[in-house]
Amino acid sequence: MTAGAPVVEIRAGKLRFGGRTLWRGLDLSVAPGEFLAILGPNGVGKTSLLRVLLGLTTLTEGSVEVLGRPPARGSSSVGYVPQQRAFEQTLPLRGRDLVGLGVDGHRWGLPRPSRGRRSQVEATLESIRAQSYADAPLGLLSGGEQQRLRVAQALVSDPSILLCDEPLLSLDPRHQRAVVDLLNARRLDQETAVMFVTHEINPILPVVDRVLYLAPDSWAVGSPDHVLTTETLSGLYGTPVDVLRVRGRIIVVGAPDEPDSALGPAGHAHEIERREGDR
Repeated sequence: MTAGAPVVEIRAGKLRFGGRTLWRGLDLSVAPGEFLAILGPNGVGKTSLLRVLLGLTTLTEGSVEVLGRPPARGSSSVGYVPQQRAFEQTLPLRGRDLVGLGVDGHRWGLPRPSRGRRSQVEATLESIRAQSYADAPLGLLSGGEQQRLRVAQALVSDPSILLCDEPLLSLDPRHQRAVVDLLNARRLDQETAVMFVTHEINPILPVVDRVLYLAPDSWAVGSPDHVLTTETLSGLYGTPVDVLRVRGRIIVVGAPDEPDSALGPAGHAHEIERREGDR
């Protein structure tokens, strides 16, 4: 891959799932160091897009390259930060053990202790300021501490791309800011591209370069000021949608909700800060 070349390139991408098309004709190019937010209602294939890039799902049509090659499972060049879910309190795994899985967790068998592996883990724990609880059982840590360690697990292999799937889910505003700051610092210092699936644009709005908005059978990509507008979202949904900006926050009024949404019927006003899951 040449310097400055896109880290992700999708051309005319189409993905079908369960007999229906999630998206089609998707053209997307992500640059090194870019912070891309992936938005949209439930069920339009946001997480499925990450699965394509992880090599876990194959496009129905079109082409995709990650760092100039077809996506591959277990690539150390691609870091993955999942949704925040609490660990069982009895789980006999320490924080540093979780981070270490980012070095060799994709390999068969038990990890082999080595000086290089220990150095990688220790340096990453230091970079996220997690040394003080690195030896504590994961199940006894707070949600914010657990999520910082998940970020460390994604960073320990020194990836060129970070794929983040609702990583702020269930975190309070203070821990949300801490996770966003970690990811933003990494992309600014190392030119690591960040692709961030979320229903909550406001916590990441100050650091976002572009937005990919997936809607039923349509999509748009561009700067937040271009995509998150009344005109663009009304066109995507085929019905009037109002986008308001209030004290630096974005509020969407009138976007049709998906059938499994917990937010009520169409026309209900809501921020783009929805906490339901996504396939």
